[in-house]
Amino acid sequence: MITERTLGASGRRGSGYRVSDRHVLTSAHVVEPPLTALRVRFDADRPAEWTAPARVAFFSARADLALLELTDLPAEVSSSLRPPTFAAVPDADVTLRVSAVGFPLFKVRRADVHSSRSEFGPLSRYRDSCHVDGSVAVLSNRREGTLEVAVPPPADEVGPDRSPWEGMSGAAVWYEGAVIGVIAVHHRADGLNRLAAVRVARWYEVLGKSELDAFGRYAGLPPELPSTADSLPSASSWLLPFLNPAELWQLTDAIAQLPSLRRLNGLDAVLDEADPRLVAQRPRDSSLRFEVHGLLRTCRRYPGTFGPVVDALRNWEQGSEEIRCVERILCRLTGKYR
Repeated sequence: MITERTLGASGRRGSGYRVSDRHVLTSAHVVEPPLTALRVRFDADRPAEWTAPARVAFFSARADLALLELTDLPAEVSSSLRPPTFAAVPDADVTLRVSAVGFPLFKVRRADVHSSRSEFGPLSRYRDSCHVDGSVAVLSNRREGTLEVAVPPPADEVGPDRSPWEGMSGAAVWYEGAVIGVIAVHHRADGLNRLAAVRVARWYEVLGKSELDAFGRYAGLPPELPSTADSLPSASSWLLPFLNPAELWQLTDAIAQLPSLRRLNGLDAVLDEADPRLVAQRPRDSSLRFEVHGLLRTCRRYPGTFGPVVDALRNWEQGSEEIRCVERILCRLTGKYR
């Protein structure tokens, strides 16, 4: 669950994610210096709102990483949460579709004091949630150890000395069900449409073994991140960037033999079921072989799209010998690049 928390007497706010029954993941600078008294707020100003006092259970300035422990969990709150999956990203020329939810400064709203209330009384102002649907070009910001998250820009109406993204720090960055980073900073020079998130892989570079072990006990972080080919849930989506040209053409030729694709508008029907965006983005050619190759190159640039294509092909083919051939090739190539 995404959290909004008020920190100390200054009323600072940040974002985070509840990774276990009693622990919340956030950025270290959100609670720096480590505060002794703070409050975490969930579902702010919603019917299911609840709050809890918390303390800093883990803190690393080098990794810009902190865990908060909820010290008084309300009895009615769920206590059976499973830790999220953490993952690295491949060191390759790929662009990932990602998402994050936080509470940035530009989402401050004025409220009707007669209709909006919270545990603190009537509200005249409140900060709403911001769900960003963005992308990460993996090869950016490698030296800094961050992910460059491209997002829709807000209007810059908070003045030259403040960022409209203040309060977004601590939000988990998700790709296909895995946390790959945590929002940390808005570099003004990058523009209003760029945020920087510390990569999960960066934690393994700057944290010692005892720190990783402690973090793992609280949040489910594995002792070692999986290899890049296996690091995210959809293995087939991550296969394409690793294939050499000959392997990519071998896969192309196998897919081009599928009966469902050799029918009129067959490829469009499959892609509409898998991901409607691919229908418009795929190259068109009079040769099905070249159309399939163009589709694979498109999926290669946008990991996460190939897995649904394979699932749609299986649905259309219903166990044909041709789809079994494609599956044998995928199985062999996946095993090669694990």
